[in-house]
Amino acid sequence: MVKTKEIKVKTRGNCDIINITEEATAAVAQSGILSGIVTLFNVGSTAGITTIEYEPGLVNCDIAAAFEKIAPQAGEYEHEETWHDDNGHSHVRAALLGPSLNVPVVDGRLTLGTWQQIVLIDFDTRPRTRTVVCQITGE
Repeated sequence: MVKTKEIKVKTRGNCDIINITEEATAAVAQSGILSGIVTLFNVGSTAGITTIEYEPGLVNCDIAAAFEKIAPQAGEYEHEETWHDDNGHSHVRAALLGPSLNVPVVDGRLTLGTWQQIVLIDFDTRPRTRTVVCQITGE
C-alpha cells in the first residue's frame, strides 16, 4: 500500500529551520500503515530535509553558522551571474543537505530517537511556502 500526503510549510528563508515531525507523525498515523517506510521530499532546489535535535543552540545558531562556513552567502556563485539573483549559496547548501529523508515505520510509528526530530531547512533568501511530499509505503 502507498499513501501520499502533502505538507505545506511557511518559512522565513535564510536558514529557517522548521520542525515537521508532528506533521509526518500524523501522516503515518492516518495512513494505517504499520510496517514500511516514509519518504519526505522537499519540492524545490533551495531547501532540504534532515533530522536534528530541535533545540535552541542548533536551531538559532549552530546549523546556520556551519552552512555559512561551507557555502558563505557573500561568496561568488556562477548561478547568480547566470540568473542575476542572490541565492547561489542557497542552491549549494540545499544540494549538500539533500532534498529528502527516509524513516522506517515500525508498529505504525516513525522510528525516531528520543531527541531526534525531522526538520526542513529553507536556505533561500526570502520567505516561501514549501511543499513536502510525504509518501508512506508498506502494509
